[in-house]
Amino acid sequence: MANSGCEDVQGQEGESFLYFAYGSNLLTERIHLRNRSAVFCCVARLQDYKLDFGNSQGKTSETWHGGIATIFQSPGDEVWGVVWKMNKSNLSSLDKQEGVKSGTYVPIEVNVYTQEGKEITCRSYQMKNYESALPSLQYKKVICLGAKENDLPLEYQKKLNAVEPNDYQGEVSEEIEDIIKKGETKVH
Repeated sequence: MANSGCEDVQGQEGESFLYFAYGSNLLTERIHLRNRSAVFCCVARLQDYKLDFGNSQGKTSETWHGGIATIFQSPGDEVWGVVWKMNKSNLSSLDKQEGVKSGTYVPIEVNVYTQEGKEITCRSYQMKNYESALPSLQYKKVICLGAKENDLPLEYQKKLNAVEPNDYQGEVSEEIEDIIKKGETKVH
């Protein structure tokens, strides 16, 4: 990438904030469903964290029909994702999507590193009270499509592709099914 879009970004001042996405919001069409102001900033790495999938408070996601992504501290591991620059007016819709009010996720501040090694402070989300659970095939597809769309490191994409899905055979919402179809058409 010639221009990562992160050069002029120092943090979360002014009318915008930075959001580090590592789950379904890796995919542009997915984040734009509820947060049209999101603009790709760069690919980044969260050091000493690991990706996991789980059910918040033991409840399966009604949207995704399986475990959803979270991160936990794990020395030596790393999570790759996308930094989105978003308008502060979208903060409440992002919190709503992430289930902050219901306790699904809590907002956290993380320091991530661009591919050029620059450190950036971002908002992200983490499940605190969850049971590990396999994701649905659809959820896994959205994450893998987002990883591919944004050129996350190939080794990390391979890890995501190797995640075993649960055995849910039904459909997810129509808007998500449409996003998956569009994404699969784009990358194949």
